[in-house]
Amino acid sequence: MLYPRVSLYALMLAAAGIPLYIHLPRFAAVNLGMGLGVIGTVLLLIRLIDLVQDPLIGWAIDRWPGAQLAFAAAAALGLAIGFPLLFGLPNGASVAALVSVLILLFSAYSLGTILLYGRSATLAKRTDAQELMTLAAWREGGQLTGVIMAAIAPTVFLALGAGGQGYPAFGLFLGVLALLTLAMTVPIWRRAPITGQGISLAGLGQAGALRLLVLALVNSLPVAITSTLFLFFVEDKLQLPGKAGPLLILFFLSAGVSVPLWARLSKRIGAKQTLIIAMPLSIAGFIGAAMLSAGNLAGFAAICIASGAALGADMVVLPAMFSVVLTRAGLNASTAFGIWSFAGKLGLALAAFFTLPLLERSGFTPGQENTTEALKTLTLAYAVLPCILKLGAFGLVLTLPTEVSAK
Repeated sequence: MLYPRVSLYALMLAAAGIPLYIHLPRFAAVNLGMGLGVIGTVLLLIRLIDLVQDPLIGWAIDRWPGAQLAFAAAAALGLAIGFPLLFGLPNGASVAALVSVLILLFSAYSLGTILLYGRSATLAKRTDAQELMTLAAWREGGQLTGVIMAAIAPTVFLALGAGGQGYPAFGLFLGVLALLTLAMTVPIWRRAPITGQGISLAGLGQAGALRLLVLALVNSLPVAITSTLFLFFVEDKLQLPGKAGPLLILFFLSAGVSVPLWARLSKRIGAKQTLIIAMPLSIAGFIGAAMLSAGNLAGFAAICIASGAALGADMVVLPAMFSVVLTRAGLNASTAFGIWSFAGKLGLALAAFFTLPLLERSGFTPGQENTTEALKTLTLAYAVLPCILKLGAFGLVLTLPTEVSAK
């Protein structure tokens, strides 16, 4: 039951991540009546807190290895308290109230995520590259299951008659899920921790981890932008009301189905070669999205399948590569994954901070009639810019030495 419990904890974190990264911009704009520029600034502020917080969380986990269960419980309880508070905020709630709840939620989410990824060597049955890839497949499989649950939940609650677009009920659901997950995953956090040497820039550089951190940041930007703008693109550009939920589910189902396939392929040909195969799928998806016209449900569904499959490779291969180089070098993984977590979150912050005010300046308003110019700006932000950034990430993958490959 070791890996299924790891998968369950990952499910909880992913179910928490989707509302923070996908639903939050639209919830704050429509339910709370906040401007897109304000929302982008709030998200950047939260990420600036993460700039200091995430590495410190990783350091604390490595500093007190015997406190794994306490850290896991603190993360779950933070989510259990924070989500009912977030989605219970009334229209007209102050920015300070939103920021306070988001600090709690993002701190809990960071703590749980860094703990889960930083303890890869502890949670794996063995510490060799193949077993770390197996652990990664279970972990990311759980994450994708949680993502699908979170993507569909507001729509289900709304269909059942819940108010506030289903968000208050969604918040309670996430809170209960966090409590149940904590109760069922206690055994994995009682395993004896495997720790390593302290982290330094020189040590990360010698291990090849710095190169992977740069890749993680650049590669996070395209998905960060599309995550932030997904609901706007589907509802306002493609004019497909009510289809965002099913399309999200299709996207993440494609990712979930692909995870074991990418894991097996990586074991056979190596992680670098696997990414070289997967990344062009994302690039093709962005190009296709830029060419879509309003109402093209079939075309965007095909793009969701292709880009979802590509995401599956990113999710399972990149963290496993990072774990492998850290384990081989005997370095403390939690501190390093604190930096890794920040790199991904910085991408999300930059996406929100630059794209949301850009849309606001173009005159774009969610849920309203928009000008051709505003919708063109939305398309450029959602598809063209991520395509360019993904090409940059692909170029970085091509420069990776073969020895970092988790084969």
